[in-house]
Amino acid sequence: MKIRKLASASQAFNYPLLIKSILAYSTKIEPEREIVYRDLIRYNYFTLTKRVNKLANVLESLEIDGAQTIAVLDYDSHRYLECFFAIPMTGNVLHTINWRLSAAQILYTINHAEDTLIICHADFLPLLESMAQEMTTVKGIIVCTDEPSYKSNNTLTVYGEYESLLAKVSDEFDFPDFDENAVATTFYTTGTTGNPKGVYFTHRQLVLHTLSICFTFSTIDGACRFNNSDVYMPLTPMFHVHAWGFPYVATLSGAKQVYIGKFEPESVLKFFMKEQPTFSHCVPTILQMFVSHPATQNIDLSKWKVVIGGSALPKPLAKAALLRGVDVITGYGMSETCPIVSTVYVSPEEQQNLDIDFQVEARTRTGTPSAFVDIRLVDEQGNTIAHNGEDVGEITLRTPWLTQGYFKEADKSEDLWRDGWLHTGDVASMNKDNSLKICDRIKDVIKSGGEWVSSIELENMIGLHEAVQEVAVVSIPDAKWGERPHALIVTKDGKAISKESLHAHMKQFVDAGKITPWTVPASVNFTLVIPKTSVGKIDKKAIRASIDTV
Repeated sequence: MKIRKLASASQAFNYPLLIKSILAYSTKIEPEREIVYRDLIRYNYFTLTKRVNKLANVLESLEIDGAQTIAVLDYDSHRYLECFFAIPMTGNVLHTINWRLSAAQILYTINHAEDTLIICHADFLPLLESMAQEMTTVKGIIVCTDEPSYKSNNTLTVYGEYESLLAKVSDEFDFPDFDENAVATTFYTTGTTGNPKGVYFTHRQLVLHTLSICFTFSTIDGACRFNNSDVYMPLTPMFHVHAWGFPYVATLSGAKQVYIGKFEPESVLKFFMKEQPTFSHCVPTILQMFVSHPATQNIDLSKWKVVIGGSALPKPLAKAALLRGVDVITGYGMSETCPIVSTVYVSPEEQQNLDIDFQVEARTRTGTPSAFVDIRLVDEQGNTIAHNGEDVGEITLRTPWLTQGYFKEADKSEDLWRDGWLHTGDVASMNKDNSLKICDRIKDVIKSGGEWVSSIELENMIGLHEAVQEVAVVSIPDAKWGERPHALIVTKDGKAISKESLHAHMKQFVDAGKITPWTVPASVNFTLVIPKTSVGKIDKKAIRASIDTV
């Protein structure tokens, strides 16, 4: 194919897509809007810029002058937001540590990422001190604290306390231009086996991802829109895939941002009532807390917009949220995708449909691909699956912001990107309107009687029982059918449910032809808590391991 390229003027500037441009625009539109941290800190975008400059000067004073990895081990805070900018803007790499991992996994990620410096909340100092002799690349620590002082056993080199260090340096810094393909961030995704895998993203990828989210949530007229008049309060940890990219979006648009610190239900509800957020994102378990917690029953949720990700949004939870007035939709992505690649699109006309079941069905799909996202469904032989809403295949992706591999994991990188498409491991169907519906993870699909059975669909059906609060479905071996579903159920307070009652409930779906008789769970256990992973997803690996199938 022939193309034409023309010579540029000798002094034409090739504008790099760098994170610093996101921060620079924050003072152009609504610079007086606030960044709020708990009930402790409140400042505007002018101050945010000055504090980012100060942190850059602190890093320079420590001779951290680019191409080094700086880890953050903190709760959601204004400090974390400052690190989202200052660290990559100085040419360094931001490593967001998942503090919910085991100590051994955290140590592995620190060493594997080759962290030079860790900016650490005082709560996590004992953890780092316990592994001080095993951290192979860390030269020192900056401590973050909300208290007047902190305790250290002197096993670590502590450069000082975050606020004290910022107070000693200038609030001016000239961030240089550099290659937009420079790595900006890294973090680790946990699988079912082996060590966590490091993904990484460049400045260019993060800027393009930010612009795509802006387009999806503001330009397109639909449900759950976001603009700079919203009050943004993330309920997803900032260590988890850049808090889904929304802190960059909120900063670019100059929206008010509220950070809750350590997640404690009572304090979160207090901040919710005080700051009145209008836009959040979280996993289903957090939304469940807001919808069902006794303390929220008198709180008006009708101005709250919520994007659900991390796990499928159960239809019963979606219905409960909608009945409380929550404008809820689902989004889809993973650690490897930066993360957002699709969100539910509910058109203005569809929003006028007052039938609650219609809204539940529309809002619990996986969504329509975002701008600049190519999605292809493939079968086990790599053949493309038709978009007819019924046939299912693995989701494979191409976008400008997908991780290009796993850090220091060449073989796994090649497997991730086989055939030139990123393989997600998620099984889905897509209808003629380009709306995606995830059926399951490949590893969680139940293969019973020669058919693939979606554990997510079974969870939705079981969750419609009036006594069910939460449910997880996994496969167990079966001599006749190969595999059969097993359900783990949390019941609502004060309500009981028998296995016979559950089978009677499921019979309606068998009679309607939605499932076959052998896909009704063969066994059921009841529990007070369903195991969750470090990022709040249902831990089906742990559930399967706990079942005695002998």
